[in-house]
Amino acid sequence: MLGRFMTAALLLGGTLSVCAAELLTDNPLAGRPLADETALVQEVYARAEAPLLWIAGGRPTAQGQALLQVLAGAANFGLNPDDYGASHLEQAAGRLNPASSPTDLTLYDRLLTRAAVRLISHLHYGRVDPQAAGFELPAPRTDLDVAAAVAAIASAADVAASVAAVEPRFYHYHLLEDALLRYRSLMRDPALTDLPAPGPRTLHAGDPYVGAAALRRLLLAEGDLPPPADAASTAAAPAAVASAQAVAPDSLDAPLVQALARFQQRHGLKADGSLGPGTYAALRTPIAARVRQIELTLERWRWLPPFDSPPIIVNIPQFRLFAFATTEDRVASILQMPVIVGEAYPDKQTPIFVGDLRYVVLRPYWDVPRSIVLREMLPKIRANETYLQKNHLQIVAGASDTGEVLEPNPENIDALADARARLRQQPGEDNALGLIKFIFPNAHDVFLHSTPSRALFDAASRAFSHGCIRVSDPVALAQFVLHATDDGRWTAQQIDTALHQGKDNQRVYLAQPIKVMILYGTAMATEAGPVDFFADIYGHDRRLERLLGLPAVSHVAAEH
Repeated sequence: MLGRFMTAALLLGGTLSVCAAELLTDNPLAGRPLADETALVQEVYARAEAPLLWIAGGRPTAQGQALLQVLAGAANFGLNPDDYGASHLEQAAGRLNPASSPTDLTLYDRLLTRAAVRLISHLHYGRVDPQAAGFELPAPRTDLDVAAAVAAIASAADVAASVAAVEPRFYHYHLLEDALLRYRSLMRDPALTDLPAPGPRTLHAGDPYVGAAALRRLLLAEGDLPPPADAASTAAAPAAVASAQAVAPDSLDAPLVQALARFQQRHGLKADGSLGPGTYAALRTPIAARVRQIELTLERWRWLPPFDSPPIIVNIPQFRLFAFATTEDRVASILQMPVIVGEAYPDKQTPIFVGDLRYVVLRPYWDVPRSIVLREMLPKIRANETYLQKNHLQIVAGASDTGEVLEPNPENIDALADARARLRQQPGEDNALGLIKFIFPNAHDVFLHSTPSRALFDAASRAFSHGCIRVSDPVALAQFVLHATDDGRWTAQQIDTALHQGKDNQRVYLAQPIKVMILYGTAMATEAGPVDFFADIYGHDRRLERLLGLPAVSHVAAEH
Protein backbone atom coordinates (compact mmCIF):
# COMPACT_ATOMS: atom_id res chain seq x y z
CA MET A 1 0.00 0.00 0.00
CA LEU A 2 2.69 2.46 1.04
CA GLY A 3 4.68 1.77 -2.11
CA ARG A 4 1.76 2.66 -4.35
CA PHE A 5 1.14 5.80 -2.32
CA MET A 6 4.78 6.85 -2.70
CA THR A 7 4.44 6.49 -6.46
CA ALA A 8 1.34 8.67 -6.44
CA ALA A 9 3.09 11.30 -4.34
CA LEU A 10 6.08 11.42 -6.64
CA LEU A 11 3.79 11.83 -9.65
CA LEU A 12 2.33 14.85 -7.90
CA GLY A 13 5.76 16.40 -7.88
CA GLY A 14 6.33 16.24 -4.12
CA THR A 15 8.53 14.28 -1.78
CA LEU A 16 7.17 11.92 0.80
CA SER A 17 7.40 11.97 4.57
CA VAL A 18 6.05 9.51 7.08
CA CYS A 19 3.54 12.10 8.24
CA ALA A 20 2.31 12.60 4.71
CA ALA A 21 1.81 8.86 4.33
CA GLU A 22 -0.39 8.96 7.43
CA LEU A 23 -2.54 11.76 6.03
CA LEU A 24 -4.16 9.83 3.20
CA THR A 25 -4.80 6.27 2.19
CA ASP A 26 -3.19 5.06 -1.01
CA ASN A 27 -5.03 5.94 -4.21
CA PRO A 28 -7.24 8.58 -2.55
CA LEU A 29 -8.76 9.58 -5.90
CA ALA A 30 -10.47 6.34 -6.85
CA GLY A 31 -11.65 7.34 -10.32
CA ARG A 32 -9.72 7.01 -13.55
CA PRO A 33 -7.37 9.97 -14.12
CA LEU A 34 -7.67 12.24 -17.12
CA ALA A 35 -5.25 11.54 -19.93
CA ASP A 36 -3.52 14.88 -19.30
CA GLU A 37 -4.28 15.23 -15.60
CA THR A 38 -0.70 15.57 -14.34
CA ALA A 39 0.10 18.21 -16.95
CA LEU A 40 -3.06 20.12 -16.06
CA VAL A 41 -2.14 20.11 -12.37
CA GLN A 42 1.27 21.54 -13.20
CA GLU A 43 -0.34 24.17 -15.42
CA VAL A 44 -2.69 25.25 -12.62
CA TYR A 45 0.27 26.10 -10.39
CA ALA A 46 2.04 27.84 -13.25
CA ARG A 47 -1.06 29.99 -13.81
CA ALA A 48 -1.47 30.78 -10.13
CA GLU A 49 2.25 31.43 -9.59
CA ALA A 50 1.93 30.12 -6.04
CA PRO A 51 3.29 26.96 -4.40
CA LEU A 52 0.05 26.39 -2.44
CA LEU A 53 -3.49 27.18 -3.63
CA TRP A 54 -5.74 25.80 -0.90
CA ILE A 55 -3.57 26.04 2.26
CA ALA A 56 -2.78 29.07 4.41
CA GLY A 57 -1.31 29.01 7.90
CA GLY A 58 -1.15 25.23 7.76
CA ARG A 59 -4.91 24.82 7.26
CA PRO A 60 -7.31 24.76 4.28
CA THR A 61 -8.37 28.20 3.13
CA ALA A 62 -12.04 29.16 2.92
CA GLN A 63 -11.88 28.22 -0.76
CA GLY A 64 -10.28 24.88 0.10
CA GLN A 65 -13.00 24.10 2.62
CA ALA A 66 -15.70 25.10 0.14
CA LEU A 67 -14.13 22.91 -2.53
CA LEU A 68 -14.17 19.96 -0.13
CA GLN A 69 -17.91 20.49 0.33
CA VAL A 70 -18.43 20.56 -3.45
CA LEU A 71 -16.45 17.33 -3.85
CA ALA A 72 -18.45 15.66 -1.07
CA GLY A 73 -21.63 16.66 -2.88
CA ALA A 74 -20.53 15.39 -6.30
CA ALA A 75 -23.49 13.02 -6.34
CA ASN A 76 -25.70 16.08 -6.77
CA PHE A 77 -24.12 16.46 -10.22
CA GLY A 78 -24.67 12.80 -11.00
CA LEU A 79 -21.00 12.03 -10.26
CA ASN A 80 -19.27 9.80 -7.71
CA PRO A 81 -17.56 11.61 -4.79
CA ASP A 82 -15.05 8.74 -4.48
CA ASP A 83 -13.69 9.57 -7.94
CA TYR A 84 -12.40 12.83 -6.41
CA GLY A 85 -11.22 11.38 -3.08
CA ALA A 86 -13.81 13.46 -1.24
CA SER A 87 -13.93 11.57 2.06
CA HIS A 88 -10.17 10.96 2.14
CA LEU A 89 -9.36 14.60 1.48
CA GLU A 90 -11.86 15.76 4.07
CA GLN A 91 -10.41 13.47 6.72
CA ALA A 92 -6.88 14.54 5.85
CA ALA A 93 -7.87 18.21 6.10
CA GLY A 94 -8.74 17.65 9.75
CA ARG A 95 -5.19 16.52 10.46
CA LEU A 96 -3.49 19.54 8.93
CA ASN A 97 -2.23 22.18 11.33
CA PRO A 98 0.40 24.91 11.48
CA ALA A 99 2.94 22.30 12.61
CA SER A 100 2.42 20.09 9.54
CA SER A 101 5.53 19.64 7.44
CA PRO A 102 5.88 21.52 4.13
CA THR A 103 5.89 18.13 2.42
CA ASP A 104 2.52 17.21 3.90
CA LEU A 105 1.02 20.57 2.99
CA THR A 106 2.34 20.44 -0.55
CA LEU A 107 1.15 16.88 -1.09
CA TYR A 108 -2.32 17.68 0.22
CA ASP A 109 -2.58 20.88 -1.81
CA ARG A 110 -1.66 19.09 -5.02
CA LEU A 111 -4.08 16.24 -4.37
CA LEU A 112 -6.88 18.76 -3.87
CA THR A 113 -5.86 20.52 -7.09
CA ARG A 114 -5.90 17.18 -8.90
CA ALA A 115 -9.41 16.50 -7.59
CA ALA A 116 -10.53 19.95 -8.73
CA VAL A 117 -9.03 19.48 -12.21
CA ARG A 118 -10.79 16.15 -12.59
CA LEU A 119 -14.14 17.50 -11.33
CA ILE A 120 -14.08 20.59 -13.56
CA SER A 121 -13.19 18.53 -16.63
CA HIS A 122 -15.92 15.99 -15.88
CA LEU A 123 -18.55 18.65 -15.31
CA HIS A 124 -17.77 20.46 -18.54
CA TYR A 125 -16.73 17.73 -20.97
CA GLY A 126 -18.08 14.56 -19.39
CA ARG A 127 -16.25 11.52 -18.06
CA VAL A 128 -15.86 9.39 -21.19
CA ASP A 129 -15.10 9.94 -24.85
CA PRO A 130 -18.44 10.32 -26.67
CA GLN A 131 -17.03 8.36 -29.61
CA ALA A 132 -16.48 5.34 -27.36
CA ALA A 133 -20.14 5.55 -26.38
CA GLY A 134 -21.30 5.57 -30.01
CA PHE A 135 -21.89 9.32 -30.25
CA GLU A 136 -20.17 10.85 -33.28
CA LEU A 137 -19.20 14.47 -32.62
CA PRO A 138 -17.34 16.44 -35.31
CA ALA A 139 -14.25 17.20 -33.20
CA PRO A 140 -13.02 17.13 -29.57
CA ARG A 141 -14.10 20.23 -27.68
CA THR A 142 -11.61 22.75 -26.31
CA ASP A 143 -13.95 25.55 -25.25
CA LEU A 144 -12.89 25.53 -21.57
CA ASP A 145 -9.40 26.14 -20.20
CA VAL A 146 -9.58 23.72 -17.27
CA ALA A 147 -6.32 24.85 -15.65
CA ALA A 148 -7.37 28.50 -15.74
CA ALA A 149 -10.78 27.64 -14.32
CA VAL A 150 -9.26 25.76 -11.36
CA ALA A 151 -6.73 28.52 -10.69
CA ALA A 152 -9.59 31.04 -10.61
CA ILE A 153 -11.66 28.88 -8.24
CA ALA A 154 -8.79 28.88 -5.73
CA SER A 155 -9.37 32.61 -5.14
CA ALA A 156 -13.11 32.79 -5.91
CA ALA A 157 -15.48 34.49 -3.48
CA ASP A 158 -18.09 31.77 -4.16
CA VAL A 159 -16.47 28.44 -4.95
CA ALA A 160 -19.74 26.54 -5.47
CA ALA A 161 -20.95 29.12 -7.98
CA SER A 162 -17.62 29.09 -9.81
CA VAL A 163 -17.76 25.31 -10.11
CA ALA A 164 -21.37 25.42 -11.30
CA ALA A 165 -20.39 27.98 -13.93
CA VAL A 166 -18.42 25.36 -15.89
CA GLU A 167 -21.45 23.11 -16.29
CA PRO A 168 -23.49 23.13 -19.52
CA ARG A 169 -25.64 26.24 -19.83
CA PHE A 170 -28.64 24.33 -21.13
CA TYR A 171 -31.81 25.06 -19.19
CA HIS A 172 -33.05 21.48 -19.37
CA TYR A 173 -29.71 20.20 -18.09
CA HIS A 174 -30.22 22.17 -14.89
CA LEU A 175 -33.86 21.08 -14.63
CA LEU A 176 -32.66 17.49 -14.84
CA GLU A 177 -30.00 18.16 -12.23
CA ASP A 178 -32.73 19.48 -9.91
CA ALA A 179 -34.78 16.38 -10.63
CA LEU A 180 -31.81 14.23 -9.65
CA LEU A 181 -31.97 15.60 -6.10
CA ARG A 182 -35.69 14.84 -5.93
CA TYR A 183 -35.30 11.27 -7.15
CA ARG A 184 -32.34 10.68 -4.85
CA SER A 185 -34.60 11.60 -1.94
CA LEU A 186 -37.18 9.08 -3.17
CA MET A 187 -34.46 6.38 -3.08
CA ARG A 188 -34.53 6.58 0.71
CA ASP A 189 -37.74 4.56 0.59
CA PRO A 190 -36.75 1.33 -1.23
CA ALA A 191 -40.26 -0.10 -0.74
CA LEU A 192 -41.83 2.70 -2.76
CA THR A 193 -42.04 0.60 -5.93
CA ASP A 194 -43.12 -2.61 -4.19
CA LEU A 195 -46.53 -3.13 -5.76
CA PRO A 196 -48.50 -6.37 -5.83
CA ALA A 197 -49.11 -7.82 -9.28
CA PRO A 198 -52.48 -6.82 -10.76
CA GLY A 199 -53.27 -10.36 -11.85
CA PRO A 200 -53.56 -12.07 -15.23
CA ARG A 201 -55.61 -9.38 -16.93
CA THR A 202 -55.32 -5.64 -17.46
CA LEU A 203 -57.19 -3.61 -14.84
CA HIS A 204 -59.40 -0.73 -15.92
CA ALA A 205 -61.26 2.10 -14.22
CA GLY A 206 -63.39 0.81 -11.35
CA ASP A 207 -61.66 -2.59 -11.11
CA PRO A 208 -60.55 -3.76 -7.66
CA TYR A 209 -56.80 -3.78 -7.00
CA VAL A 210 -55.31 -4.91 -3.72
CA GLY A 211 -52.31 -2.64 -4.28
CA ALA A 212 -54.33 0.55 -4.78
CA ALA A 213 -53.03 2.15 -1.57
CA ALA A 214 -49.39 1.39 -2.45
CA LEU A 215 -49.99 2.66 -5.99
CA ARG A 216 -51.43 5.92 -4.66
CA ARG A 217 -48.39 6.33 -2.43
CA LEU A 218 -45.97 5.87 -5.36
CA LEU A 219 -47.87 8.16 -7.75
CA LEU A 220 -48.17 10.81 -5.04
CA ALA A 221 -44.41 10.66 -4.40
CA GLU A 222 -43.61 11.02 -8.12
CA GLY A 223 -46.07 13.90 -8.55
CA ASP A 224 -48.56 12.15 -10.80
CA LEU A 225 -51.25 12.08 -8.11
CA PRO A 226 -52.09 15.47 -6.59
CA PRO A 227 -52.34 15.67 -2.82
CA PRO A 228 -55.87 14.94 -1.54
CA ALA A 229 -56.69 18.63 -1.04
CA ASP A 230 -55.76 19.39 -4.65
CA ALA A 231 -58.86 19.32 -6.83
CA ALA A 232 -56.94 19.66 -10.10
CA SER A 233 -58.17 17.37 -12.88
CA THR A 234 -56.83 16.18 -16.18
CA ALA A 235 -58.29 15.42 -19.57
CA ALA A 236 -56.30 12.18 -19.74
CA ALA A 237 -58.38 9.05 -20.25
CA PRO A 238 -61.74 10.93 -19.91
CA ALA A 239 -63.91 7.87 -20.65
CA ALA A 240 -62.12 5.77 -18.05
CA VAL A 241 -62.40 8.56 -15.46
CA ALA A 242 -66.11 8.98 -16.10
CA SER A 243 -66.71 5.29 -15.38
CA ALA A 244 -64.78 5.34 -12.10
CA GLN A 245 -66.49 8.07 -10.11
CA ALA A 246 -67.72 6.00 -7.18
CA VAL A 247 -65.56 2.98 -6.38
CA ALA A 248 -63.97 1.54 -3.24
CA PRO A 249 -60.58 2.80 -1.98
CA ASP A 250 -58.98 -0.51 -2.97
CA SER A 251 -59.99 0.02 -6.59
CA LEU A 252 -58.84 2.09 -9.56
CA ASP A 253 -60.91 5.15 -8.73
CA ALA A 254 -61.06 8.32 -10.82
CA PRO A 255 -58.03 10.13 -9.28
CA LEU A 256 -55.95 6.96 -9.52
CA VAL A 257 -56.87 6.46 -13.18
CA GLN A 258 -55.95 10.07 -13.90
CA ALA A 259 -52.63 9.67 -12.12
CA LEU A 260 -51.89 6.43 -13.98
CA ALA A 261 -52.52 8.20 -17.27
CA ARG A 262 -50.07 10.93 -16.28
CA PHE A 263 -47.50 8.31 -15.30
CA GLN A 264 -47.98 6.45 -18.59
CA GLN A 265 -47.53 9.61 -20.63
CA ARG A 266 -44.28 10.38 -18.81
CA HIS A 267 -42.95 6.91 -19.54
CA GLY A 268 -43.78 6.64 -23.22
CA LEU A 269 -46.75 4.32 -22.68
CA LYS A 270 -50.29 4.47 -24.00
CA ALA A 271 -51.97 6.92 -21.61
CA ASP A 272 -55.27 5.10 -21.05
CA GLY A 273 -55.21 4.94 -17.24
CA SER A 274 -55.32 1.14 -17.20
CA LEU A 275 -52.96 -1.15 -15.32
CA GLY A 276 -51.48 -3.76 -17.64
CA PRO A 277 -48.11 -5.57 -17.87
CA GLY A 278 -46.18 -2.68 -19.48
CA THR A 279 -47.44 -0.09 -17.01
CA TYR A 280 -46.90 -2.43 -14.06
CA ALA A 281 -43.29 -3.09 -15.14
CA ALA A 282 -42.63 0.67 -15.41
CA LEU A 283 -44.20 1.25 -11.97
CA ARG A 284 -42.03 -1.49 -10.48
CA THR A 285 -38.79 -0.10 -11.88
CA PRO A 286 -36.66 0.81 -8.83
CA ILE A 287 -36.13 4.50 -8.16
CA ALA A 288 -32.38 3.76 -8.25
CA ALA A 289 -32.78 2.83 -11.92
CA ARG A 290 -34.52 6.16 -12.59
CA VAL A 291 -31.65 7.95 -10.83
CA ARG A 292 -29.22 6.10 -13.08
CA GLN A 293 -31.16 7.19 -16.19
CA ILE A 294 -30.90 10.81 -15.04
CA GLU A 295 -27.17 10.49 -14.33
CA LEU A 296 -26.45 8.96 -17.74
CA THR A 297 -28.48 11.63 -19.53
CA LEU A 298 -26.64 14.39 -17.64
CA GLU A 299 -23.38 12.82 -18.83
CA ARG A 300 -24.58 13.01 -22.44
CA TRP A 301 -25.65 16.66 -22.03
CA ARG A 302 -22.04 17.44 -21.04
CA TRP A 303 -20.77 16.10 -24.34
CA LEU A 304 -22.69 18.74 -26.30
CA PRO A 305 -21.01 21.99 -27.36
CA PRO A 306 -22.83 25.26 -26.66
CA PHE A 307 -25.32 26.05 -29.41
CA ASP A 308 -23.91 28.74 -31.70
CA SER A 309 -27.06 28.64 -33.85
CA PRO A 310 -30.56 27.20 -33.35
CA PRO A 311 -30.37 23.42 -33.92
CA ILE A 312 -32.79 20.65 -34.75
CA ILE A 313 -32.58 17.84 -32.20
CA VAL A 314 -34.00 14.34 -32.37
CA ASN A 315 -34.05 12.37 -29.12
CA ILE A 316 -34.21 8.75 -30.26
CA PRO A 317 -35.70 7.05 -27.15
CA GLN A 318 -38.28 9.83 -26.87
CA PHE A 319 -39.35 9.47 -30.52
CA ARG A 320 -39.50 13.25 -30.73
CA LEU A 321 -38.01 16.10 -32.77
CA PHE A 322 -37.26 19.59 -31.44
CA ALA A 323 -36.62 22.45 -33.88
CA PHE A 324 -35.21 25.49 -32.04
CA ALA A 325 -36.11 29.03 -33.01
CA THR A 326 -33.30 30.38 -30.77
CA THR A 327 -30.21 28.94 -29.10
CA GLU A 328 -32.13 28.74 -25.81
CA ASP A 329 -33.70 25.37 -24.98
CA ARG A 330 -37.06 26.77 -23.91
CA VAL A 331 -40.29 25.04 -24.89
CA ALA A 332 -42.00 28.27 -25.91
CA SER A 333 -39.60 28.73 -28.83
CA ILE A 334 -39.28 25.11 -29.94
CA LEU A 335 -41.30 23.35 -32.65
CA GLN A 336 -41.92 19.78 -31.50
CA MET A 337 -43.31 16.73 -33.25
CA PRO A 338 -43.37 12.93 -32.95
CA VAL A 339 -40.95 10.95 -35.09
CA ILE A 340 -40.32 7.35 -36.08
CA VAL A 341 -36.76 6.04 -35.67
CA GLY A 342 -34.83 2.91 -36.63
CA GLU A 343 -35.69 -0.51 -35.31
CA ALA A 344 -33.74 -1.95 -32.40
CA TYR A 345 -31.91 -4.48 -34.61
CA PRO A 346 -28.21 -3.48 -34.77
CA ASP A 347 -28.25 -2.96 -38.55
CA LYS A 348 -31.38 -0.78 -38.44
CA GLN A 349 -30.70 1.49 -35.48
CA THR A 350 -30.65 5.23 -36.11
CA PRO A 351 -27.04 6.37 -35.52
CA ILE A 352 -26.16 9.09 -33.01
CA PHE A 353 -24.32 11.90 -34.76
CA VAL A 354 -24.36 15.56 -35.81
CA GLY A 355 -24.84 16.92 -39.32
CA ASP A 356 -25.72 20.10 -41.20
CA LEU A 357 -29.11 20.31 -42.88
CA ARG A 358 -28.39 21.90 -46.28
CA TYR A 359 -31.44 21.34 -48.49
CA VAL A 360 -34.84 19.74 -48.77
CA VAL A 361 -36.17 17.69 -51.67
CA LEU A 362 -39.82 18.08 -52.63
CA ARG A 363 -41.51 15.09 -54.24
CA PRO A 364 -38.34 12.97 -53.96
CA TYR A 365 -37.38 9.72 -55.55
CA TRP A 366 -36.64 6.94 -53.10
CA ASP A 367 -33.39 5.22 -53.98
CA VAL A 368 -33.95 1.84 -52.39
CA PRO A 369 -30.92 0.82 -50.26
CA ARG A 370 -29.15 -2.21 -51.65
CA SER A 371 -29.69 -4.20 -48.45
CA ILE A 372 -33.46 -3.75 -48.84
CA VAL A 373 -33.27 -4.58 -52.55
CA LEU A 374 -31.51 -7.87 -51.88
CA ARG A 375 -33.31 -8.99 -48.73
CA GLU A 376 -36.83 -7.72 -49.28
CA MET A 377 -37.59 -6.68 -52.85
CA LEU A 378 -35.72 -8.91 -55.30
CA PRO A 379 -37.60 -12.06 -54.27
CA LYS A 380 -40.91 -10.23 -54.74
CA ILE A 381 -39.83 -8.78 -58.09
CA ARG A 382 -38.90 -12.22 -59.40
CA ALA A 383 -42.06 -13.82 -58.04
CA ASN A 384 -44.49 -11.21 -59.34
CA GLU A 385 -44.04 -9.54 -62.73
CA THR A 386 -46.41 -6.71 -61.74
CA TYR A 387 -44.66 -5.88 -58.43
CA LEU A 388 -42.52 -3.08 -59.90
CA GLN A 389 -45.45 -1.37 -61.63
CA LYS A 390 -47.84 -1.67 -58.69
CA ASN A 391 -45.31 -0.10 -56.34
CA HIS A 392 -44.12 2.57 -58.81
CA LEU A 393 -40.59 1.15 -58.80
CA GLN A 394 -38.06 1.66 -61.60
CA ILE A 395 -34.81 -0.06 -62.50
CA VAL A 396 -32.34 2.71 -63.31
CA ALA A 397 -28.86 2.75 -64.85
CA GLY A 398 -26.20 4.85 -63.13
CA ALA A 399 -26.30 6.91 -59.95
CA SER A 400 -27.74 10.14 -61.39
CA ASP A 401 -31.38 11.19 -61.02
CA THR A 402 -31.38 11.53 -64.81
CA GLY A 403 -30.14 7.97 -65.35
CA GLU A 404 -31.85 5.84 -67.97
CA VAL A 405 -34.93 3.93 -66.83
CA LEU A 406 -34.55 0.29 -67.86
CA GLU A 407 -37.19 -2.18 -68.90
CA PRO A 408 -38.15 -4.64 -66.13
CA ASN A 409 -36.97 -7.68 -68.05
CA PRO A 410 -34.98 -10.64 -66.63
CA GLU A 411 -31.69 -9.24 -67.91
CA ASN A 412 -32.17 -5.91 -66.13
CA ILE A 413 -33.43 -7.64 -62.99
CA ASP A 414 -30.17 -9.60 -62.99
CA ALA A 415 -28.32 -6.30 -63.39
CA LEU A 416 -30.17 -5.05 -60.33
CA ALA A 417 -29.09 -8.13 -58.38
CA ASP A 418 -25.46 -7.65 -59.48
CA ALA A 419 -25.42 -3.93 -58.57
CA ARG A 420 -25.08 -2.93 -62.23
CA ALA A 421 -28.39 -1.10 -61.85
CA ARG A 422 -30.31 0.40 -58.96
CA LEU A 423 -33.92 0.50 -57.83
CA ARG A 424 -35.89 3.65 -57.11
CA GLN A 425 -39.47 4.53 -56.32
CA GLN A 426 -41.14 7.34 -58.22
CA PRO A 427 -42.40 10.44 -56.39
CA GLY A 428 -45.99 10.31 -55.20
CA GLU A 429 -48.32 9.78 -52.31
CA ASP A 430 -47.19 6.17 -51.80
CA ASN A 431 -43.46 6.93 -51.96
CA ALA A 432 -41.71 5.42 -48.93
CA LEU A 433 -40.17 8.83 -48.18
CA GLY A 434 -43.48 10.59 -48.45
CA LEU A 435 -43.46 13.89 -50.30
CA ILE A 436 -40.42 15.55 -48.76
CA LYS A 437 -37.00 14.73 -47.36
CA PHE A 438 -34.55 16.86 -45.38
CA ILE A 439 -30.90 16.26 -46.27
CA PHE A 440 -27.92 16.68 -43.94
CA PRO A 441 -25.16 14.78 -45.80
CA ASN A 442 -23.54 12.05 -43.68
CA ALA A 443 -21.73 8.75 -44.00
CA HIS A 444 -24.78 6.85 -42.70
CA ASP A 445 -27.08 8.06 -45.49
CA VAL A 446 -29.64 8.94 -42.81
CA PHE A 447 -32.05 11.84 -43.24
CA LEU A 448 -35.43 13.16 -42.12
CA HIS A 449 -38.44 12.52 -44.31
CA SER A 450 -42.21 12.30 -44.38
CA THR A 451 -44.07 9.00 -44.76
CA PRO A 452 -47.31 7.65 -46.19
CA SER A 453 -47.65 5.31 -43.19
CA ARG A 454 -49.39 7.79 -40.92
CA ALA A 455 -50.95 5.17 -38.66
CA LEU A 456 -47.55 4.30 -37.19
CA PHE A 457 -47.47 7.62 -35.35
CA ASP A 458 -50.33 6.39 -33.16
CA ALA A 459 -48.01 3.88 -31.48
CA ALA A 460 -46.39 4.86 -28.17
CA SER A 461 -43.09 3.19 -29.10
CA ARG A 462 -42.10 4.13 -32.66
CA ALA A 463 -38.96 2.23 -33.68
CA PHE A 464 -40.11 1.06 -37.12
CA SER A 465 -37.72 2.40 -39.77
CA HIS A 466 -34.54 1.07 -41.37
CA GLY A 467 -32.56 3.93 -39.76
CA CYS A 468 -33.89 7.15 -41.25
CA ILE A 469 -36.19 9.40 -39.24
CA ARG A 470 -39.80 9.91 -40.29
CA VAL A 471 -41.44 13.16 -39.17
CA SER A 472 -45.11 13.54 -38.36
CA ASP A 473 -45.60 17.12 -39.59
CA PRO A 474 -43.33 17.55 -42.63
CA VAL A 475 -45.04 20.74 -43.83
CA ALA A 476 -44.48 22.49 -40.50
CA LEU A 477 -40.84 21.38 -40.44
CA ALA A 478 -40.34 22.46 -44.06
CA GLN A 479 -41.79 25.88 -43.32
CA PHE A 480 -39.55 26.12 -40.26
CA VAL A 481 -36.32 25.37 -42.14
CA LEU A 482 -37.20 27.21 -45.38
CA HIS A 483 -38.28 30.51 -43.85
CA ALA A 484 -34.78 31.91 -44.41
CA THR A 485 -34.27 30.80 -48.02
CA ASP A 486 -33.13 33.46 -50.45
CA ASP A 487 -36.54 34.03 -52.04
CA GLY A 488 -38.49 33.72 -48.76
CA ARG A 489 -41.59 32.47 -50.53
CA TRP A 490 -42.14 29.18 -48.73
CA THR A 491 -45.39 29.53 -46.79
CA ALA A 492 -47.27 26.47 -45.57
CA GLN A 493 -49.70 26.80 -48.48
CA GLN A 494 -46.93 27.10 -51.04
CA ILE A 495 -45.13 24.10 -49.60
CA ASP A 496 -48.32 22.04 -49.69
CA THR A 497 -48.95 23.05 -53.31
CA ALA A 498 -45.37 22.14 -54.31
CA LEU A 499 -45.69 18.76 -52.62
CA HIS A 500 -48.88 17.80 -54.42
CA GLN A 501 -48.69 19.69 -57.69
CA GLY A 502 -45.05 20.71 -58.13
CA LYS A 503 -42.27 19.18 -60.17
CA ASP A 504 -40.63 15.93 -59.11
CA ASN A 505 -37.40 15.81 -57.12
CA GLN A 506 -37.11 19.57 -56.63
CA ARG A 507 -34.22 20.68 -54.43
CA VAL A 508 -34.56 23.80 -52.29
CA TYR A 509 -31.35 24.95 -50.60
CA LEU A 510 -31.28 26.66 -47.22
CA ALA A 511 -29.67 30.09 -47.00
CA GLN A 512 -27.66 28.82 -43.99
CA PRO A 513 -27.15 25.21 -42.86
CA ILE A 514 -28.99 24.13 -39.72
CA LYS A 515 -27.24 21.89 -37.22
CA VAL A 516 -29.05 18.56 -36.83
CA MET A 517 -28.21 16.60 -33.68
CA ILE A 518 -29.40 13.01 -33.38
CA LEU A 519 -29.14 12.35 -29.64
CA TYR A 520 -29.98 9.66 -27.11
CA GLY A 521 -31.29 10.39 -23.62
CA THR A 522 -33.65 8.25 -21.56
CA ALA A 523 -34.60 10.96 -19.05
CA MET A 524 -35.93 14.42 -19.85
CA ALA A 525 -36.92 17.05 -17.30
CA THR A 526 -39.86 19.20 -18.30
CA GLU A 527 -40.40 22.87 -17.60
CA ALA A 528 -43.71 21.96 -15.94
CA GLY A 529 -41.85 19.88 -13.34
CA PRO A 530 -42.32 16.16 -14.07
CA VAL A 531 -39.51 14.02 -15.49
CA ASP A 532 -40.17 11.90 -18.57
CA PHE A 533 -38.43 8.52 -18.78
CA PHE A 534 -37.97 6.41 -21.88
CA ALA A 535 -36.97 2.83 -22.60
CA ASP A 536 -33.32 2.15 -23.48
CA ILE A 537 -34.38 0.80 -26.88
CA TYR A 538 -30.85 0.43 -28.29
CA GLY A 539 -29.03 -0.50 -25.07
CA HIS A 540 -26.90 2.66 -25.08
CA ASP A 541 -27.51 3.26 -21.37
CA ARG A 542 -26.07 -0.16 -20.57
CA ARG A 543 -23.11 0.56 -22.83
CA LEU A 544 -22.42 3.89 -21.10
CA GLU A 545 -22.71 2.25 -17.68
CA ARG A 546 -19.95 -0.16 -18.66
CA LEU A 547 -17.72 2.63 -19.97
CA LEU A 548 -18.15 4.53 -16.72
CA GLY A 549 -17.46 1.41 -14.66
CA LEU A 550 -20.77 1.79 -12.84
CA PRO A 551 -22.33 -1.16 -11.01
CA ALA A 552 -25.43 -2.51 -12.69
CA VAL A 553 -28.80 -1.29 -11.42
CA SER A 554 -31.83 -3.55 -11.65
CA HIS A 555 -34.19 -2.43 -14.41
CA VAL A 556 -37.53 -4.15 -14.00
CA ALA A 557 -38.83 -2.43 -17.12
CA ALA A 558 -36.09 -2.93 -19.70
CA GLU A 559 -38.22 -2.04 -22.69
CA HIS A 560 -41.87 -1.10 -22.97
